[in-house]
Amino acid sequence: MQMKVAIMQPYFFPYIGYFQLINSTDIFVVYDDVNYINKGWINRNNILVNGKATLITLALKNASQNKLINETEISDDTKNIEKLLKSIELSYKKAPFFEIIFPMIIDIITAKSTTIADSNLNCIKTICNYLDISTKIIPTSTIYNNTHLKAQHRILDICQQEKATQYINPIGGIEIYTKELFENMGIKLNFIKTNLIEYKQFKNEFIPGLSIIDVLMFNSKDKIKEIINQYTLV
Repeated sequence: MQMKVAIMQPYFFPYIGYFQLINSTDIFVVYDDVNYINKGWINRNNILVNGKATLITLALKNASQNKLINETEISDDTKNIEKLLKSIELSYKKAPFFEIIFPMIIDIITAKSTTIADSNLNCIKTICNYLDISTKIIPTSTIYNNTHLKAQHRILDICQQEKATQYINPIGGIEIYTKELFENMGIKLNFIKTNLIEYKQFKNEFIPGLSIIDVLMFNSKDKIKEIINQYTLV
């Protein structure tokens, strides 16, 4: 029996490649009990503002690289939430699917989540549900009990616990992982590379690599389902 597994940190409204990765696997493991990274993608991402990629950020409370992601709390300052939602609204209110997507974004951002890990997990599951992605999603903090292991060895242990026959990672990790190490455990290692994807963004020159928010605002559900399958495994 084939069992495809991928493991990623919980990103904030991640890019389309993140959902391609989820959709390509049977089990997607959310790596939520590793250290929070400042200026990463855990609580921020890029949206389209006046034709340019612009960062939006969800404010956190006492965020530190000495804390785990699932220990990092969201700021309880409601003004930040209001500012964040207003930025998204002003940027996309004339987008073709705004009326469908913006209420979903409001629900995600205003959900009663204490930590950024819980908030991002809810975000990822909500968008997967909208796109009819049925992959099983599991946070590492809930099941694997292997925080004593590091780097590839922890990834391999998770794969073994899930009886994985294939592990798929974003193309950016191609220099980090050793195929032989996985093959010795009977696991095929592949890397997912998003194909060239373009779609109409108002009348601007196309800006790639933005948050899934941008993809959702400008494309129908059926079109996004097509985009999700536009990748290459290497």
